[in-house]
Amino acid sequence: MPGIARFALVVREYDEAIAFYTEKLGFELLEDTDLGGAKRWVRVAPPGNTGAELLLARAVDDEQRSRIGNQAGGRVFLFLETDDFWRDFETFRARDVEVLREPVEETYGTVAVFLDLYGNKFRPDRASQQRGLLVADPPAPDETRRFLHARVRHSRHFRGHCHGMGL
Repeated sequence: MPGIARFALVVREYDEAIAFYTEKLGFELLEDTDLGGAKRWVRVAPPGNTGAELLLARAVDDEQRSRIGNQAGGRVFLFLETDDFWRDFETFRARDVEVLREPVEETYGTVAVFLDLYGNKFRPDRASQQRGLLVADPPAPDETRRFLHARVRHSRHFRGHCHGMGL
């Protein structure tokens, strides 16, 4: 099955979007090709990225312009993988990236929400994220078993199956 190579982010102007994503977030400019007619093929991604890229797509009509800053209908649209939440949080803050939600401890990890230059929401997530659970440090094996047991013991789907898993 094919993977996701990139997704489009509707922007007001190419150069201001390139500046934000490269200077504020530290992304690399992978390509900026003039396609003629004031259209460009602009790709950015975090350094060392092996996943999907952002294709910065300049809005050309009123319908597209209405989507600028509301790429995901008010939800977080971009989850940036990080191996050090606090380092990246402080880097973004030092680069004057707007913080919408200060860091809070949730049951699944530390969460903060930022805004891009247009108002789209994004947040850093730990590299060890698995299905929405953020792990700050790998727990000891006994702690992992207790955590998993507490998470699944009341689930109808898993009821009766914990014993066979050693939980």
